[in-house]
Amino acid sequence: MLQQEVFRVDDPGWMRDLARDHPWATLISHTAHRGLVVSHLPVLVDDSRQDTGDAGSTGHTGGTVPALLGHLARTDAENHELGSHEVVVVLQGPHGYISPVWYEETPHVPTWNFTVLHVHGRPEILGPADTYDVLSATVDHFEDRFPEPWRLARVAAHAHRLAPAVTGFRLPATKVTAKAKLSQDEREEVVLRLARALESGQPYASPELARAMRDTRRKP
Repeated sequence: MLQQEVFRVDDPGWMRDLARDHPWATLISHTAHRGLVVSHLPVLVDDSRQDTGDAGSTGHTGGTVPALLGHLARTDAENHELGSHEVVVVLQGPHGYISPVWYEETPHVPTWNFTVLHVHGRPEILGPADTYDVLSATVDHFEDRFPEPWRLARVAAHAHRLAPAVTGFRLPATKVTAKAKLSQDEREEVVLRLARALESGQPYASPELARAMRDTRRKP
């Protein structure tokens, strides 16, 4: 991923928040027998341990970075040859189209504002008990928003029968690259104009992206 200093993010807290708030991920492997394999899955931030990343000159350069927990159907995990090589997990935060009309000045061209996190590492395959724990924690993560959350324990016997067909994994982060392209290269009044357009209800409106742009301007 192209990194420009103005859009670069090195804050582990920002990375963890993006992963927690936008857990639907893309897993990419370059396998020995199938070439590139791509899957989509929910992931969780593993708060039980904190890993120190080493991203060289293009990513996070120190401190704690997200370790992720996830699960795949066993056949899917086998297609990825999971655990035998490094993989990349891509997490996409708020993003959206920016029309040049919204700038109310020229010259400008269309662009796309976005936030994204790339987590590199070699997955650690989990045993049956830990895999079940990942499944239960994944359910909890999404159900906790409801006033009466549903729990996997309600169908524990059924879930334990399904669990052997699932492969759980932990991904320690060996390299993390994060980017927030949120019009930081524009004047503040222009950014606020764009944010108002994104909140207006017109085509391509995205209040979540507008909030991200405003939050970025507030930071020192």
